[in-house]
Amino acid sequence: MIRQDSAHASETLDRGGDTVSIGRRPALAIVLAGPRGFCAGVDRAIMIVEQALARYGKPVYVRHEIVHNRIVVERLEAKGAIFVEELDEIPDDATVIFSAHGVPKAVPAEAERRKLFYLDATCPLVSKVHAEAANHFNAGRQIILIGHAGHPEVVGTMGQLPPGAVLLVENVAQVNRIEPSDADNLAYITQTTLSVDDTVTIVTALRKRFPKIKGPRREDICYATTNRQAAVKAIAATVDAILVVGAPNSSNSMRLVEVAKQAGCTRAKLVLRSSDMDWSFLDGVQRLGLTAGASAPEELVQEIIQACRERYDVSLEDLTVTEEHIRFNLPRALSS
Repeated sequence: MIRQDSAHASETLDRGGDTVSIGRRPALAIVLAGPRGFCAGVDRAIMIVEQALARYGKPVYVRHEIVHNRIVVERLEAKGAIFVEELDEIPDDATVIFSAHGVPKAVPAEAERRKLFYLDATCPLVSKVHAEAANHFNAGRQIILIGHAGHPEVVGTMGQLPPGAVLLVENVAQVNRIEPSDADNLAYITQTTLSVDDTVTIVTALRKRFPKIKGPRREDICYATTNRQAAVKAIAATVDAILVVGAPNSSNSMRLVEVAKQAGCTRAKLVLRSSDMDWSFLDGVQRLGLTAGASAPEELVQEIIQACRERYDVSLEDLTVTEEHIRFNLPRALSS
């Protein structure tokens, strides 16, 4: 007869009245945050590459990583996608796709000049921010963009307008240093993948220094970023540690680590996949929170769970703060 000790998953075998230990694994409760993983914009971007390959044949060129996850990129490369950083790496008569992060206006203009066939995989929620920026600019306002310098989304958003039209701030200290041309005629927009709480702090500082500043009618931080951060906050007080599955160049994934720490779970870490795990991170952990950034596929979460099962007696719990049912349409060229 096999018995299992619930506290330490100790399996024992009865042999004629003698009990022999045949294995001992510590218990680990994994609390799965929901929502997690792919958002509608990422789903759409990946589908655009896959359908372009099916319709137009390989190779299909993609300017910048379609989403910030190396596993996703490698899978698309295996299907025939070629990833480049600039259009001058692409031959004439090629099919090119712009990444989900958006691109400066100069990029599609150059593609049209070269008569390249292109598909725009920019997330519709990023395109919304671009439209806001254009509206403010047309109304004569200088724009302050809250975001991370050098991030492709920020580069793309600033590149929608002429130089000087958009000022970038990353923190409250920079809010206090910027010198707009007209302090009474300003508007602010934000990167879609920021920490919700940090952004509120920066917006408060902007409104304090520039009382007449205009803001978006609805917050620019996307629903997926907001929901994933809310889920991490919900589990942070109930676990000993949190793992965020995602890539180090993924803004939304990195923000989840920061949010976990700010919410009280200081033992929080980013991991790309199970093969990159430092298992000493889980020493002494009995309850582990597990989530994934919006560009990380669910199979990587399941990889982590399976790897944990090989070392621990795992039980699973779900903590879902909201359900997501948003879907975005494909470009007309692929939907017709």
